[in-house]
This record gives sequence, structure tokens and C-alpha cells, in this order.
Amino acid sequence: MTISFELKATDGAARRGRLSTAHGLINTPAFMPVGTAGTVKAMHPDSVALTGAQIILGNTYHLMLRPGAEQVAALGGLHKFMNWPGPILTDSGGFQVMSLRDLRTIDEQGVVFRSHLDGSKHSLTPERATEIQHLLDATITMVFDECTPFPATEDEAESSMMRSMRWAERCKQAFVTRPGYGLFGIVQGSVYPKLRARSVTQLATIGFDGYAVGGLAVGEGQAMMFEVLEATVPSLPRDRPRYLMGVGRPSDIVGAVRRGIDMFDCVMPTRSGRTGQAFIRGGTLNIRNARHAGADEPLDPACRCPACRGHSRAYLHHLFKANEMLGPMLLTWHNLQHYQDLMAELRQAIEAGRFDEVARGWEAADQPEEPG
Repeated sequence: MTISFELKATDGAARRGRLSTAHGLINTPAFMPVGTAGTVKAMHPDSVALTGAQIILGNTYHLMLRPGAEQVAALGGLHKFMNWPGPILTDSGGFQVMSLRDLRTIDEQGVVFRSHLDGSKHSLTPERATEIQHLLDATITMVFDECTPFPATEDEAESSMMRSMRWAERCKQAFVTRPGYGLFGIVQGSVYPKLRARSVTQLATIGFDGYAVGGLAVGEGQAMMFEVLEATVPSLPRDRPRYLMGVGRPSDIVGAVRRGIDMFDCVMPTRSGRTGQAFIRGGTLNIRNARHAGADEPLDPACRCPACRGHSRAYLHHLFKANEMLGPMLLTWHNLQHYQDLMAELRQAIEAGRFDEVARGWEAADQPEEPG
């Protein structure tokens, strides 16, 4: 293994760990802000780091189309290109390509698709996806997989999962091993426990630096997602990090940590920040609601972000009503701070043996604001 993972404490199935990479340490449980196209939208890299984030996510599909992986490599790699010296995990592009239902064809070799930007034709194979991530200088490379749509029959899920396992083997062969860099496999199998178990066995046989659970948060609902995790996570290698892809709300994250997951990513905090939704200790609120027009209090008195330290809800409401770009910037920072504060509290709670107590508070607070 080329990256090291130290399990520092446990509380039930919840784990507190530390991942050492070529670009720095990652304390887990960890949330990765999404920087799809080489930027965490509405945030300066230094601001992302100030929230406590230690690793961010980039995307193979988007960066291969614009500005191009070879261009990024020629300019010194993604870390230099976007001025983020810390670890970067890159999604292989499988999810994005699979979502282009009318623009792609898939076979055993890989996927041929047309760009959503200009209609140009491209091919993405396990080998090319791995090469692109190498050119980007990704700290953690993800295998190229077929993200099984939901719902899917068991036969459809089995066929999709087996293809992903064959592609995972090809990614392992194509990956260039370097100290401090890692390759993660992705467990597939939809909502079928037997298929998930077979996927885990095959990936563990190939051998990866970490293991992701993919194909969830695609419409199956939180209860079903947790059932799949309960059936899948205990059989993952204990000494390797576990990553739940594309999740989620604070209650999703807390529930997944309770079931043994170490790493997360989701566009929710940044996308919500751009549209006026703020995550606070009492749940969520829509800053556009009229009730906030005269509110002199901060979004969240317990938060240390610039939006909460220096501005009232009334001012933030005004920014969104006036379509001022500062509004989305401040709410994005706030939401990312909220998620990083959540992760820090979960890490501390696991170390102290207080996970259930702390987790229940976060789960109970994850409620939407009443309209108005």
C-alpha cells in the first residue's frame, strides 16, 4: 500500500483515523468539499482550508473536457493549477458519464460519449480514466466504474457490478504506484446485499489503498442506504479507509459514520449556499424567506465563519434579494464550515467514547425550516 491509514480510536462501529498521503494528513471522519472543475465554487482555496477541510475532490470528466488533462499536467498538475497544496481525490468520471444517457454508449472496453459542452466525441476507458487522474496528479485516484442506476433489477445490478469489477482490475494494472499516492476501489451491487458482498470480495482480492461504496444516494432513500451500509461495511478491510460517495445531509453523514464510514463528499453544502439554503445547528433555513428580512441575529451564533461573525440574517437576506454575489459566497463558506464543524465534533466524540450522544444531537437538528 502506498498511503498509510492509522485507526486511532473506535466507538461502536464509528472510527477515528488518520490517512497519510504525499500531500498531507487527512483526519477521519472527513468531509471533502467538491471542486469539480478545479475550484470549490464561490470559495478561495485559502478560505476552504480555513474551514478545516484537509482534502478536496476534483472530477475527471469535467477536467478532461475543460481545460484538458494534458494542459493541467503541462501547467504543473492540479494542485499547482488551482493553488491547493493539500490532498485531492478525483472522481473517475463514471457517475457523470453514466448520467449522459442520451449522449453515450457503453461496452466492455469503456464508454464513448459526447461532451455536454460542445457535442464533441470522447472515449473513456479504465486505462484512460486512470491516466487522466495521473496527469492531474490526483493524490487519490478512483477506479472507473459503472454507476448502477436506481432502480435496477438484480440481474441488471449483477451485470453492471461485474463489469465494474473487471474495470477495477484494469485500473489497478494501469495505476502508476508512487509513495503517498493511492488507488481506491468502488463497491457496487445496487441494493442487493449478496451482490455487494461479492463486490467487496473481488475488490479485496485485487487489493486497493481504500474502498468506496458507490451507487448510493441515487434515489433509494436514507433507510435503504443505511441497510446497504450495514450489509456491506463490516466486510470491508478494517485497515483501509472507507469512503461513501456523494453523501450527503448531516444526518446521512452521522448515520454512515455510525456504520463505519470514514470519508464523504457532496455538492450539497456548496450548491445550497449558492441558492440561499443555510445549514445551522437547528436544521436548515432559506435565507430568502421574508421572516429573515428584519432579523438582526446571525445565522448561527455557534459558528465562526465570516457570515456568522460579521453579518446579520437581514443582511444576508438582502444580498440574495439583490442578487449580489457576496450572498452565495458567504453562505457557501458558512455551509462548508458547518460540515467541517460536524466532522470535528464527530472525531472528538469517537475519541471520547461519546459518539451516540453527539450523533443524536446532530441527527435531531437536521430538519428543514418551515416555509414563510
